[in-house]
Amino acid sequence: MAKFVFSMQNILNMKEKLEDQEKNNFAQANLRLQEAVAEQEELEQRLAEAKKKLQQEVSDALDVRTIRSREDAVEILRMYVRQQILVVKQREKEVDVAREHLNEAMKERKTFEKLREKALEAFLAEENLREQKEVDELVSYRYGVDSQE
Repeated sequence: MAKFVFSMQNILNMKEKLEDQEKNNFAQANLRLQEAVAEQEELEQRLAEAKKKLQQEVSDALDVRTIRSREDAVEILRMYVRQQILVVKQREKEVDVAREHLNEAMKERKTFEKLREKALEAFLAEENLREQKEVDELVSYRYGVDSQE
């Protein structure tokens, strides 16, 4: 039996490598998103603690400098949280783009795999036809030899 050679095997190999790269890009984007979300949660926790300390300062004693310092810290942390929310949204967009690229790479690879499967089926059908022809020729040769004797 002859060996099957897919004429576009190089392209299929390249598509598989591109898909692997897109998987890595998606994983990295997802990791950056998780880190940004964790940082946002940490900032929100720090903001809650700062608000609690501010409440304690206001209820304990009326030291204006300390209260003003706590208010400033709360406002700065609020600003950081707002900035981090924007970072998280940007990371989510990056994950979506990476997911789209990954899906596209998977579709391209699957397309070439289907082409390969169809080429293999055609090859096997052709090979089967060739083998059947050989068998027919062999049978007709034997019949001719047996009938001459």
